[in-house]
Amino acid sequence: MGAEIRAEGLVMTYGDVRAVDGVSFTVAPGEFFGLLGPNGAGKTTTLEMIEGLRKPQSGTVRIGEHEPWRREPELQRRMGVQLQSSAFFERLTAREQLDTFGSLYGVPAGRTDEMLEQVGLVDKAAVRTEDLSGGQKQRLSIACALIHDPDVVFLDEPTAALDPQARRNLWDVLRTINDSGRTVVLTTHYMDEAEVLCDRVAIMDAGRVLELDTPAALVRGLDAPVRITLAPGTLSFEAARSLAGSDPVEDDSAGLTITTRRPAEVLSALAQQDALAGLSVRGASLEDVFLDLTGREYRA
Repeated sequence: MGAEIRAEGLVMTYGDVRAVDGVSFTVAPGEFFGLLGPNGAGKTTTLEMIEGLRKPQSGTVRIGEHEPWRREPELQRRMGVQLQSSAFFERLTAREQLDTFGSLYGVPAGRTDEMLEQVGLVDKAAVRTEDLSGGQKQRLSIACALIHDPDVVFLDEPTAALDPQARRNLWDVLRTINDSGRTVVLTTHYMDEAEVLCDRVAIMDAGRVLELDTPAALVRGLDAPVRITLAPGTLSFEAARSLAGSDPVEDDSAGLTITTRRPAEVLSALAQQDALAGLSVRGASLEDVFLDLTGREYRA
C-alpha cells in the first residue's frame, strides 16, 4: 500500500520571487493526486520538495513518518521519480538503461522485459537512448521510475511530447500502477488527463493552492452553462431562436449552438422537433475550471 503524503505550509523563494507560498495538502495512501497550474505556478518546485530534491525553507513534508529531504535509504527504495527533464547514462541502450537502474535496487533482470512491454519500447530495446525520439525517451524515463516497483510514484508531466495514442496507452499503465495500491502524484498541463486519472486535484497559481477537490466537484462548483450544438441544416436560425427563448443562439460553420442553464427543457423541445440527429452537448470541464481560476493570459 502506498504511503500518506503530508505537506504543511511549504515555502520556497528565489530572490524576491516567492515560488511556493504556504502550500498545504494531504495525499491519502493509494490516492492518485494531481498538481495543476500554469507555467510558473510553483508545481514543479512543490513536487521537488515533496520528493526530497529540495529542503523547504519553511513548512514540513512527510511521506509516512519520513522527511524526504533527509534522503533516508529506507524511503528512497519506496519512491519512484520521473523528472520533467530526463537524464540517462551515456551510450547505453534502452535495455541497458533499465538493467542499470534496476541493479541499483537489486531488481531481477526479468523486470526489464516487463517494463519495456508496459511502455511500448520492446522494439527499441537495443537502441541507444540518444537515438530515441523525445516521446520514446519520455516513456523510458517513466519505466526507469517504475523499475523497482515503488510504493509512491512522482510523475512530472509524464506525457509531455507523447502522441495521442502513446498518451492513452500510458494512462492504462498509470491506472494499473495506482489500482495496485500505489500513491501517485502527477503534474500535467493536460486537463483531460487529470480529469480521467486523478482522484483529487490541487489547482495552483502564484505559488498557492487556489482549489483542491475531486475533478467532478470542481466542475460542479463552476456552475457553467451547457452548450448544445445542432448539426447544420437541422433547424433554421429562427426556429432555434424561438425554441431557445431567452437563451443565446450562435450560428457558425459547426451549426447552431444554444447556450443554456436549462438543458433538459431545451433537449426535450428539440426532441419534439425531431432535431436530435447529430446533436452534441458540452458541459463544463476541468479545463473550464482551470481557466476560471487562473485566467487566460499567456504565461512565459
